[in-house]
Amino acid sequence: MSKVTRLSIFPLPGALLFPGLHLPLHIFEPRYRAMVSDAMARDRRIAMIQPRPDSTDRDRPALFDIGCVGRIAEVEAMDDGRYNLILEGLSLFRVGHEIDVTTPFRQVEGILMPVAPDETLALGARSSLELESRRFAEAQGYAVDWDAVGRLDDTSLVNGIAQIAPFDVAAKQALLEAPGIAARAELLVQLMQFFGRHDGEDRVTLQ
Repeated sequence: MSKVTRLSIFPLPGALLFPGLHLPLHIFEPRYRAMVSDAMARDRRIAMIQPRPDSTDRDRPALFDIGCVGRIAEVEAMDDGRYNLILEGLSLFRVGHEIDVTTPFRQVEGILMPVAPDETLALGARSSLELESRRFAEAQGYAVDWDAVGRLDDTSLVNGIAQIAPFDVAAKQALLEAPGIAARAELLVQLMQFFGRHDGEDRVTLQ
């Protein structure tokens, strides 16, 4: 049975977090500094979710339905009140409804989704993803330790690429919501092929 829980959310476009992976964050806005202080005093949880790019409310943008709950694994508090964090992904969640709160940061009732067991890709799918990743990284000028990449299990490889891929908000959300590793890997290959063909001049956009 899915668990319903109260979550403090950090709406950040382009930032994905997957269960088992880590996301570094630099927290400087006062409302999110307050959120970190609150999380550290309670359960160390912060929920990452993307705002919808078509939202007309800049201060309180509409949210996508699915995000990921993270636990503060490492924290560095600076003298001026800012924080450097490392979030560790715990589980995906679906927004039930937003809670009316007096805190400066937003909170939602979230429905935690079961964490899927590690999956494996077909050999051809893994080879295709690694090949396209090499082409894409070379085209973008990225330096990659391919020996380390080759040692990753399939789930870590696929989710790791999806988390750092420089695609637009809608494409990133589609990767987060893909139904399993095989579907996410296939979508990644399609996006890298499209983005690579356009040499970075056009943004990858999913409707």
